[in-house]
Amino acid sequence: MPTTMTAKNESIGSVPVNSVIRAFELMCCAKAMTELFEKNAAVTSKYVHATSRGHEAVQIALGMQLKPQDYLSAYYRDDSILLSIGMTPYELMLQLMAKADDPFSGGRTYYSHPSLKRDNMPKIPHQSSATGMQAIPTTGIAMGIQYKEKRDLLPSYPDGKPIVVCSLGDGSVTEGEVAEAFQMAVLKKLPILYLVQDNDWDISATGKETRAMDAVEYARGFKGLETRSIDGTDFMRSFQVLRDVIETIRNERRPFLVHAKVPLLNHHTSGVRKEWYRGDLEEAAKRDPFPRLKSQLIIAGFTSDKIKQIEEKEAVAVSEAYEKALKAADPLPEDLFKHDFAPTPVTEEKGIREPEGREKKVMVDCALFAIQELMEKHPECLFYGQDVGGRLGGVFREAATLAQKFGDDRVFNTPIQEAFIVGSTVGMSATGCKPIVEIQFADYIWPGLNQLFTEVSRSCYLTNGKWPVSSVIRVPIGAYGSGGPYHSSSVESVLTNIRGIKIAYPSTGADLKGLLKAAYYDPNPVVMLEHKGLYWSKIKGTEDAKTVEPDADYIIPFGKGRVVQSAESSKTSNTLSVITYGMGVYWAKNASKNFPSRIEIIDLRTLFPLDEELIYASVKKHSRCLVVTEEPVNNTFAQSVASRIQQHCFEYLDAPVTVIGSENLPAVPLNSILEYTMLPNADKVSNAIENLLSY
Repeated sequence: MPTTMTAKNESIGSVPVNSVIRAFELMCCAKAMTELFEKNAAVTSKYVHATSRGHEAVQIALGMQLKPQDYLSAYYRDDSILLSIGMTPYELMLQLMAKADDPFSGGRTYYSHPSLKRDNMPKIPHQSSATGMQAIPTTGIAMGIQYKEKRDLLPSYPDGKPIVVCSLGDGSVTEGEVAEAFQMAVLKKLPILYLVQDNDWDISATGKETRAMDAVEYARGFKGLETRSIDGTDFMRSFQVLRDVIETIRNERRPFLVHAKVPLLNHHTSGVRKEWYRGDLEEAAKRDPFPRLKSQLIIAGFTSDKIKQIEEKEAVAVSEAYEKALKAADPLPEDLFKHDFAPTPVTEEKGIREPEGREKKVMVDCALFAIQELMEKHPECLFYGQDVGGRLGGVFREAATLAQKFGDDRVFNTPIQEAFIVGSTVGMSATGCKPIVEIQFADYIWPGLNQLFTEVSRSCYLTNGKWPVSSVIRVPIGAYGSGGPYHSSSVESVLTNIRGIKIAYPSTGADLKGLLKAAYYDPNPVVMLEHKGLYWSKIKGTEDAKTVEPDADYIIPFGKGRVVQSAESSKTSNTLSVITYGMGVYWAKNASKNFPSRIEIIDLRTLFPLDEELIYASVKKHSRCLVVTEEPVNNTFAQSVASRIQQHCFEYLDAPVTVIGSENLPAVPLNSILEYTMLPNADKVSNAIENLLSY
């Protein structure tokens, strides 16, 4: 390849010579790290790691061209990308050894599982082990950038508009969640580059075993996703193609996919060694990008001595970084408990709960007005989900008029993609947007649980507090009006087992509005469970779900329950505490009419955090306790509450803590007689109360 010279620039081909030299330095560094890790495997393999060996050329070609305003999702084999954006070998080794000063996670997550928030480097929000799940949050970043651009909320960057890069292994492209991401990228014309590194291996399975087509053939099914195929071992070609693609995305704001063929020269991971199952190692070694770039430098006029000097310099630097990292401090035991949540500013009840002169409103309207007030006040607030757009405004009319008031770019419909609805909030939050999203029914949340558990809930903790996810996920829940097996489920026990999210379950309009406001201002992810049977108070006995709408400043902190109905302990008759939430509040209220002044009812309002202080005080006061839930009882959140009461209030109890809920069956039937038989009701709760009072 000839060396061309101009008065202003020296280049090799069309790549500036300084860039080529820097690329070779980085490639030497990555190669030296891989060799050092292998040589010291007894130490470096204590925690599982993978390296970029064989992938370095295309990774470096990408990383060198990213700017601080860009966003990057780098997967677990992308250490060369990390080096090329400015990370040092020492920093990566701190993560390799899970040290306290690991800049990504403080020793909590694997090597090359990055998260970064530095002013002088591309931003890297949290991602999991990145086997396809990262595509949705990363596409959410692009959606957030696009929205802020349209609303003039994005800073001006003199060297180009920001882009988003999502790095994927070829095997991960078969994931259904990748398809959801591609679909939204082309639907919304988002400024994102999907870089697919194809080494033809899914651990021990080859591409022929697992894929009917390569990533480019697959991507052609997504109209508007322009593609490029390159030899990812050729740094020069990779740099040129990526330069053109990146420049196009910066200017034209549309998605691209670049498919790079590369060899895997090192192990899949340190725990799954290449010699165990691979017969193509000699063939793969012939495609090593390192000697290829080295030869290109020699052809361009660099001497062997100069090249050797670079190699030796990088090897020494890597060795010194390793020795330094070995001596670095490990995390302290108490570090375990940091950053599960970011601090919330909402710590006390504020505003006016019952303003004078206002009429009572149904719950669904209190929620609607809360979101309307938030959107009026905060231009970064968006609301999206299935059927919430202007044409319908939600199947419960919970978003009625919002699209007309705030525009289709702030309130919009999504495809039937619960994983995208949930996971995109990670990326939206990372850009400074504040998404409120909706899962149409609790029964439909299951496709979104992977994103909720893997990406949303762990982001704050696994980034050492750098990237909490500020999102509100609304979920209409519960059985109402013969909704049948696909519109009636209660799912709170699954959700309360996901650490790192907060969960609200209000039973009145005032509580729904106050908790929605608290959820919005909370920097952590919140799931709002909203019983659809209480939305309109159409069920007899739920009239008290209608409340005077609180004022715009009203807000309720999470972790504070409500005394729905008080009872004084008595020497002449037994009294009882009912602990409940959602529809259970009304079953308990109606049942308590049979036991005047003897039943205290506690509405939890939030399931996490839980107001244990209020629960225990009530139970200790009355010595008897009934926990009421709508879920089938076995292995539930309600049983865990009962267990905690038993543990903390044992010496105060005069009867076993009892839980009543639905029958322990797989689904709520459609037929109204069967539905009624399965669910709790006031009569069933009354019988349970009577049994406990007479125990």
